[in-house]
Amino acid sequence: MTRMIQCISPVDGRVHAERPAMPLEDVQAAVARAQAAQTGWAALPLDDRIARVKSGIAVLNGMKERAVEELAWQMGRPTRYGGEFGGVNERTDYMAGIAAAALTPQLVEESDRFRRHIAREPVGVVFVIAPWNYPYMTAINTIVPALIAGNSVMLKHASQTLLVGEHLAEAMHAGGVPEDVFQNIVVTHDTTEALIRARSFGFVNFTGSVGGGQAIERAAAGTFTATGLELGGKDPGLVCADADLDAAVEGLMDGAMFNAGQCCCGIERIYVHESLYDAFVEKAVAWVHKLKLGDPFDPETTLGPMANVRFARTVRDQVAEAVAAGAKALIDPARFPADDGGAYLAPQVLVDVDHSMRVMREESFGPVVGIMKVASDDEAIRLMNDSPYGLTASIWTADPDRAEAIGARLQTGTVFMNRCDYLDPALCWTGCKDTGRGAALSTLGYHSVTRPKSYHLKKVIK
Repeated sequence: MTRMIQCISPVDGRVHAERPAMPLEDVQAAVARAQAAQTGWAALPLDDRIARVKSGIAVLNGMKERAVEELAWQMGRPTRYGGEFGGVNERTDYMAGIAAAALTPQLVEESDRFRRHIAREPVGVVFVIAPWNYPYMTAINTIVPALIAGNSVMLKHASQTLLVGEHLAEAMHAGGVPEDVFQNIVVTHDTTEALIRARSFGFVNFTGSVGGGQAIERAAAGTFTATGLELGGKDPGLVCADADLDAAVEGLMDGAMFNAGQCCCGIERIYVHESLYDAFVEKAVAWVHKLKLGDPFDPETTLGPMANVRFARTVRDQVAEAVAAGAKALIDPARFPADDGGAYLAPQVLVDVDHSMRVMREESFGPVVGIMKVASDDEAIRLMNDSPYGLTASIWTADPDRAEAIGARLQTGTVFMNRCDYLDPALCWTGCKDTGRGAALSTLGYHSVTRPKSYHLKKVIK
């Protein structure tokens, strides 16, 4: 019997979309087509590939109105925020702009005796397993450089954003990327793992849970397939004594609550110097009180439902456990009457928390943040590093040298000063510890989807 992959809308709990999972033999045939088409795609001039990819992104921009509405239905993001097209365009333009330099062979010697250089060639077929929380931007991080570098791409999107993969395929094909070069597939986890075990791909990019990343690694074991894994996060923010208090509150609380807290690099724990602690907490609570939880299609809504009832249940459980262990919840859920005990979840700010509590230790991925008082940078650094994750860290201070010195001691992939929850396409997007491994965006993003090939050419001397 054919298994159906469903998207259950968090807006009303109904099935918004469903598609049949492709049988393994059909996907294997699709992989074979991608492999066959890749060589012809790679043979096109670089400028031609770039033009077709950018044309596809332009077509995608033309779908904005439909895409924004679909995102609200699929994962609950309020339509007032207009989708992800600013980030999609910024990342595409940057990666297209550096492609020639990133992919140009590195010349070691050109003399009357030798020509020596290191080239970069496509890995073949790149498999992108994309998440639901930023379903366009996270996918684009790998799709754009992979295609520009001359690879074929196969995209498997999360069931929660089932329609996003179809929109991306429609746009890329309309832009001139051949259908076999970019394919959207709907498959089960078992089929995904079988494809990886069969060495179907030159590179596998996965954004999702730690458990999902472990499953990818197990499937790839012994195949020598390269993987890029962006997994969990518990990103901290530090407010130093010299910070701009209002800017810190605005930046960190937005980083904690935007997209109902469902951001890969969202702020999940905040450490505030004791001299600013009381004022920060007071202003943070006032900031949260201004949010409006409700219908994502209402232009006044700033906080929509979480993408799934079970995600909201995880956050509720973490908050309840923390309160039972002595934490204090500062937000009265009654201020947010749309909280229905299901996917619609009132935001929460917790104080009197410590690292024995799950809410300060495990990924929440929801609209909750714990705030702790610290007496020194040393204490803050110890607490910020006391986590199995390492994606980003945000430092709020007037002193760049201080931020650099603190950042050098943090176990993290990106250090921010006076901002958070942002991907700079010129910088490497990476992580450490249980957050995973690999590099996306920047020149290093091209290194992930290509492999080096060395040329040592000795000339005949007569």
